[in-house]
Amino acid sequence: MCEHDSALSVVAPPRGSRRRRVWELSEHTYCPVIGVCLPVDALRRLVGKLMGGEVVATDYELHCGVIGDCKQRTPTAEAVQRELDRRYASALRVSAALKSADALAAWWREAPARGDVAGALWAVLSHARCDAVLKEQVLQDVHMLQHQVGAAARADLQRLAELQRSHAELAHELAQQRRRTLDAALLHARRQEDLQATVLQLRADLIGRDTRLAMQDERLRDLEASSPGLKSRLELVRDNERQLERIRELQRALQRTEQDLAQERRRAEPHVLPATPVAEPSARDTAGPRFEHRAVLCVGGRQASVPAYRALIERVGGRFLHHDGGEEDSAAKLDATLGAADLVICQTGCLSHDAYWRVKSHCKRTGKRCLFVENPSATSLQRALDALPLPADTHTNTTHP
Repeated sequence: MCEHDSALSVVAPPRGSRRRRVWELSEHTYCPVIGVCLPVDALRRLVGKLMGGEVVATDYELHCGVIGDCKQRTPTAEAVQRELDRRYASALRVSAALKSADALAAWWREAPARGDVAGALWAVLSHARCDAVLKEQVLQDVHMLQHQVGAAARADLQRLAELQRSHAELAHELAQQRRRTLDAALLHARRQEDLQATVLQLRADLIGRDTRLAMQDERLRDLEASSPGLKSRLELVRDNERQLERIRELQRALQRTEQDLAQERRRAEPHVLPATPVAEPSARDTAGPRFEHRAVLCVGGRQASVPAYRALIERVGGRFLHHDGGEEDSAAKLDATLGAADLVICQTGCLSHDAYWRVKSHCKRTGKRCLFVENPSATSLQRALDALPLPADTHTNTTHP
């Protein structure tokens, strides 16, 4: 702000309601009005338009030149008047309704809160009811406000410099991050291409495998069509292989048992007295070898009791065969096993209806002996074996040591 006298000049009260023009203001009001109410860019455009060319003066020279022209009614002063009235028309309309200096002063004090200091400054200083006291107060407020604005501007400049440095750092980091992101995107694209190539290769392999499987299925269907009953025959072959393996195991066990018995006899022969009477075998012992070399088939029964069934049959000299009655073993296996059995023991309480009728029909058709046991226990099976009459050719096939 330009310096001005602190002493208040005595101004006669204005007459009427006509606003003051810019060239009618006090001399020390031009600096704040021109400096605050007209930005430098707007002032430069206004003077350049009047001059018909570009203004080459500095901002300070332009400011001082316009102040000098506004002290009188010049084209520059009239242009400044029109520009101020256009810019702050709203503030001028509001201030026109204020009819006293006190009302103007109260309205001026609210200007900073409204954020319209420039408009209020021009409206108050050009108002017809603005007296010397209000004018001096307004100029003092503007002077201090300019100091505050200057301090704020310096702080803003410092903050701006810090923000610019921070912006440069962030821009550098952003550029690095963009490069890293681009590299990662390129790497991801290459990996994606590799994965797509792998997927295509796997799909090709899968199509080839499905084609081969379809060809194999077609060949299998042709073979099955050309050989009816192939599946049942294959099951019989596999069942025969299992039975042969079981027979071989039993033969090996029998050989080991005979070897053990022979060793026991050789060890016991020197200690036997000729005059020692030999005890007659019991009924249970005499029943022992009567099923020798005969296959005994046990159909059904509890799975946990199968080892006990096997022990009972083998103890009386029989060859144990078993079928679970249709739970897991197939019906074709039952028919094959029935054909290989000499005696059939049917556990009627633990087998399916289909297996029951198959057993009954086979034994009736072939005349094979069938023993039906209702209670699936080892004791019931033992009682049934004890009550079973001796086969006709037992004595001829049974040998005693």
